Amino acid sequence: MKTYKGSCHCQAVIFEIDADFPELTTCDCSICKRKNALMVKVHENEMRILSGEESLTTYQFHTHTAKHYFCKVCGIYPFHRKRVTPDYFGVNVYCLDDFDPAGIPVRATDGVGMK
Repeated sequence: MKTYKGSCHCQAVIFEIDADFPELTTCDCSICKRKNALMVKVHENEMRILSGEESLTTYQFHTHTAKHYFCKVCGIYPFHRKRVTPDYFGVNVYCLDDFDPAGIPVRATDGVGMK
């Protein structure tokens, strides 16, 4: 497992994750398709907010279980706490420094069909 550092656009929020990237995911729920994020699933023990937690705001909808985090300054979505597996985060890999998703399998998840 390798450690990757990430941030929002303005660098107000800086975090790191430990991941080996067996796959990446997309989601077709109403918010994910609008964000168009490519995500990796990491356990909460494998993610650390290094600075800027006070710059994060959350958005919740539908069941109010998932927590979608956004930077209050630049508006970028770096990660969310997952609904079905709330001890995991979905991390936006486009927020990771020097990360190239090429060659990693991408699985489309069915967010629209979730009850």
